[in-house]
Amino acid sequence: MTDTLEAIEAIDSIAGKTVTITGGTGSFGSTMARHLLAHGVAQVNVLSRDEAKQDAMRRVLGDERMRFFLGDVRDIDSLEAPMEGADYVFHAAALKQVPSCEFFPQQAVLTNVTGSHHVIESAAHAGVKGLVVLSTDKAVYPVNAMGMSKALMEKTAQAFARNHPDSQMRVAVTRYGNVMYSRGSVIPLFIEQLRAGRPLTITEPTMTRFLMSLDQSVGLVLHAFSNATSGDLFVWKAPATTVETLARAVASVMGVDDPEIAVIGSRHGEKLHETLLSVEEMVKSQDEGEYFRVPLDARGLQYELYFEEGDRRIPRDKDFTSANTTQLDLEATKELLLTVPEVRAEAEAGL
Repeated sequence: MTDTLEAIEAIDSIAGKTVTITGGTGSFGSTMARHLLAHGVAQVNVLSRDEAKQDAMRRVLGDERMRFFLGDVRDIDSLEAPMEGADYVFHAAALKQVPSCEFFPQQAVLTNVTGSHHVIESAAHAGVKGLVVLSTDKAVYPVNAMGMSKALMEKTAQAFARNHPDSQMRVAVTRYGNVMYSRGSVIPLFIEQLRAGRPLTITEPTMTRFLMSLDQSVGLVLHAFSNATSGDLFVWKAPATTVETLARAVASVMGVDDPEIAVIGSRHGEKLHETLLSVEEMVKSQDEGEYFRVPLDARGLQYELYFEEGDRRIPRDKDFTSANTTQLDLEATKELLLTVPEVRAEAEAGL
């Protein structure tokens, strides 16, 4: 994948600008903030609801260009201050844990759907030039509340683009799979289990998942930011591996070649394989090398026009899934794991 730093440098217009990140103290938000600060932004506004994480991030980064705003995307009034004067917005605030959202789906809707609507409307009202929202493979053919709420978030963003074709704000959607070593990732759990001498617990050995690093997720968002027409959806052609291979790869980089593995069964709302693009999206997608772009369907509500002049293409392609993308074996998975700084640090520390 194109180096993330090169991707940032390619966005000449972002230097000297103000960027707001919702959910800015999370794994993606803090990584994005570091990259932006390293490449000449004037100011980074971080909005989150966790004052402890804000305090930790403030002390770690120690950069006067950082401004922190305590608030929640559910509360539209708390968005006014962090949006004021912002040129660009990256919307990363979300409820992301599949089991939690299964037990509290109303909360997923309030944050992921209503909260995202608040972000989009507030950004547009503040005169923001570009907004990128972060989605997930679980939004495709969703079987769990988290995926369903993220699918509606995508529709909310695309509806804004469709209903406001003359808006100065470009809205783009990025969709990605599992981000290695992000908060809630299984990798830190595997390392914790290895250090405690416990078996590695996996749900289903043949289950496949897309893999990407935090830097790669930032690269996808920056690609969308610099290339989008409003309403576009972007996907990186991520590789995948089985959950068992991932567990064995983590153990191997930690110096354990034959780990004990316990199969515990699928959790609430889990799929055997994930999908980044449906067959309906694949047939409309544009291949951009390392990425797929799916343009917005900007047709209006005058359905009678399409009885005679509709899109006659019949989808012939397959879904883009974690089962039919590039499959990583044990050695390739280890190699990818070791590109993640946190994993390298854990491996150097050892058990």
